[in-house]
Amino acid sequence: MTFFNYSDPLLRRKQPAVDAHKLEGSVFVNWQIGKVKLYSTFYTCIDQACIFWSLLLIPMFVTAQFLPISWSLQATLWSLLSCTGIAVMVIWTRYWVKARQVSWVLYCWVIFMLLGVILTDLGIFLGWSVILLNLCPLWLGLSAVGYFCTSLGVRSRALIFVGMLHLLLIFILPYILAWQFLCTGALMVFCLLLLAEFQWDGL
Repeated sequence: MTFFNYSDPLLRRKQPAVDAHKLEGSVFVNWQIGKVKLYSTFYTCIDQACIFWSLLLIPMFVTAQFLPISWSLQATLWSLLSCTGIAVMVIWTRYWVKARQVSWVLYCWVIFMLLGVILTDLGIFLGWSVILLNLCPLWLGLSAVGYFCTSLGVRSRALIFVGMLHLLLIFILPYILAWQFLCTGALMVFCLLLLAEFQWDGL
């Protein structure tokens, strides 16, 4: 018996018939004009958490890249948003992780996100240059480890691939320093929306 189910594609369109624990807290979307169906899908609690985090990340990284707002004010605002994201993530996903018996995965994400917030705030408020110069690698690295932990918990190759994309960008960042916040935010948001829109192996 192999650890991963290689018969499942990494990503596929969502299946209409899913397990009950996947439907708990799901939101169904069905857009149509008359009898013409434009778009129809559903978003599980995991999908919703991914979308919510993507919406939080957009203002964070766009502001850091383009707007002349003080780092201390940004740190305060983004810490509040991050803690909100963590709380929402816990509320929306705790049923799913309990059903899958992978509660430790949620604990890992909470620890990694809180660690990122704490290190970022310490770097900004205490002027730790080693942190300030590596904010993007810090968050990419923490996210990558989170994806790797989740991939082990649910046996997903797709999540390993997403984690590897985050690590790859860390090595590319020195060549795009002027756009590192925009590129980091774009990759993180893209991966979250990708996972929310498709059904990945192990889900």
